[in-house]
Amino acid sequence: MVDTNTKSISLNSLGIKNAKINYQLSSADLHKETLQKKQGVESSLGAIAVNTGEFTGRSPMDRFIVKDNVTKDEVWWSNINLPFEEDKFDQLYDKVVNYLSEKEIYVRDSYACADENYKLNIRVVNEYPWSNMFAYNMFLRPTEIELKDFSPEWTVINAPGFMANPEVDGTRQHNFAILNFSKKIALIGGTGYTGEIKKGIFSALNFILPVNKNTLPMHCSANVGAAGDTAIFFGLSGTGKTTLSTDPNRSLIGDDEHGWTAENTVFNFEGGCYAKVINLSQEQEPEIYAAIKKGAILENVIMDSEGNVDFADTSITQNTRVSYPIYHIENIQKPSIGKNPKNIFFLTADAFGVLPPISKLTPAQAAYHFISGYTAKVAGTEAGVTEPVPSFSACFGAPFMPLHPTRYAEMLRKKMKEAGVNVWLVNTGWSGGIYGVGRRMPLKYTRAMISAVLDGKLGDYTYEDYHIHSVFGVAQPRSCPGVPTELLSPRATWNNDEAYYETAFKLSNAFRNNFKQFEEYANEEIRRGGPQRYAY
Repeated sequence: MVDTNTKSISLNSLGIKNAKINYQLSSADLHKETLQKKQGVESSLGAIAVNTGEFTGRSPMDRFIVKDNVTKDEVWWSNINLPFEEDKFDQLYDKVVNYLSEKEIYVRDSYACADENYKLNIRVVNEYPWSNMFAYNMFLRPTEIELKDFSPEWTVINAPGFMANPEVDGTRQHNFAILNFSKKIALIGGTGYTGEIKKGIFSALNFILPVNKNTLPMHCSANVGAAGDTAIFFGLSGTGKTTLSTDPNRSLIGDDEHGWTAENTVFNFEGGCYAKVINLSQEQEPEIYAAIKKGAILENVIMDSEGNVDFADTSITQNTRVSYPIYHIENIQKPSIGKNPKNIFFLTADAFGVLPPISKLTPAQAAYHFISGYTAKVAGTEAGVTEPVPSFSACFGAPFMPLHPTRYAEMLRKKMKEAGVNVWLVNTGWSGGIYGVGRRMPLKYTRAMISAVLDGKLGDYTYEDYHIHSVFGVAQPRSCPGVPTELLSPRATWNNDEAYYETAFKLSNAFRNNFKQFEEYANEEIRRGGPQRYAY
C-alpha cells in the first residue's frame, strides 16, 4: 500500500501523445486535485463526494466484447454479451487515445487477485483524478519494489468526456464499455460511473480464470472465522452482500469479487470495497460508516452546506455508493485469501415476502438457485415499477459473465461437493406481506441467523428440526437462536394463507419460466432443484 511517484512513464505505445501524465499519485494528492478542479466536494466525514453525471449506474446494454479468435467460440453471445467488430474497436480506440492526447491525465499501475499465483497486472489511464483515486481504492496496490519492474498485462482506458457517435462507431449510444481479450484492453467512454472500471476487469477475469486457470470466479463477498472457516455470500446489489460479510467477529476477505481455486482457497480480486450507502446508519452498519473518511469517495449523495450527508436522500439515484480501500475496515484478512470454505449463503431481497428468511438447500437446489440468481425489484426503483418484479441474474452476476451460466454452475457444483460445504438461501427482503404491506426483515435477525449457521447451531437436516416448504421445497428451520420463532415461517407472518399461497405460486411460476432458458443445459437432478408446483 505504498504511494509512490518514483518514475515517469510514456504512453506512446498506447497511442496517447504529449499528455501531461500524473503517474501513481497518492490518494491524498488525488483528493486535493479533485477539489482544486472543482470536480468534488469534501464531506464532513472527510471523504470526497463526486457526482458521476448522466450515468449513476452501469449501462448493461452498452457493454460489448470484441468477437475474435479468442472469444468467438467461448463467449455466450446473448443480450448480455454483445459482440463488437474488431475493426470498429480499432477505429474507436484511435479516437479515444487521440482525445486523451495533449490532455492532463492520471495513470496508475495496480493489480487484481490477491493470490500471487493468479495475479493480473493492470495499468489504468483516467481522464479525471477521482476516477484514478477509485482505481487506487479498488485495485490492489503494488509496493515500490513491485513497481520498479512492473509490466501491465491489461490496460483500462477511461475517458468519461469522450462521446461516441453510434452511427459511425458501432455503439448503441454515446457511452460504451468494451472488452478486447486479444489486445487485453478495457475501453470505457461517455460515462463517469466508476463501477464500469472495476466491473470491466471483473468481466475479464470471469473469462480468464475458468478458461485458462481452472478457477471459479464469483460475484460474492467472503469472510473467515477464528477457526479458519471461510464463508461465501452471493447476492445481487441491495441484498446485503457487503453488510453481512462485514462482521466484527470475522475477518473480511472482500466484499464483491473472488476466485475459488483448485487448491480449495478463496481469494479477493480487489483491494477495496464499493458499498451502497442508501439509508446507511452508524448504528446499523458501524464498520462501513467508519470507513467513510479521508481516502474514501462518495458518489451521487446529497449533502447540506456543512458537508453533512443525507444517506436517505435518493433524489439523484437509489444507487448511492462509497468506495474505500479495504484497510479502512479494521478487521480484515491479510492477505485477502481464505481456505476451507464451509458455508455458502445465497442472498435475495424477496419483495414478494414469501421465501423463508433462511433455509437449507440440497446440492441440486443450490445449483438451481445459483443458475437462477433471484432477487426482486421494488416499487420506485425504476420508472414504471409499481409492484414487486422478479429479477433473475444467472450466477448472481450475469452482466459480468462472458461464458454460459451453466459452466460456472457446474464448476460451483463440483467444488461444493469436493469441499462438503453447506448452502443456505437467505431472504433479506420482506416478511408478513409483499413490499408496501409487510416489512423488511430486521438486519439484527438476519445477522443472528447467519451467526447461528457459522456457529454450528443450525445443523444437519432432520424432520424434527426443519420443515419442508410446500411450494419451494427448501428446508426451513423450526427454531433459531436469537430469532423469534414466528418469523422463521413466512406463511405464519402473513396471517392470510390464501393470499400467501397465491403470491408464493406467482413467484414459483416466475422461477420456472425463467429457468426454461437453461433446461436443455441442466441435468434432471438440477431441474428438480426448483419449485415443483405451478399455480392452478
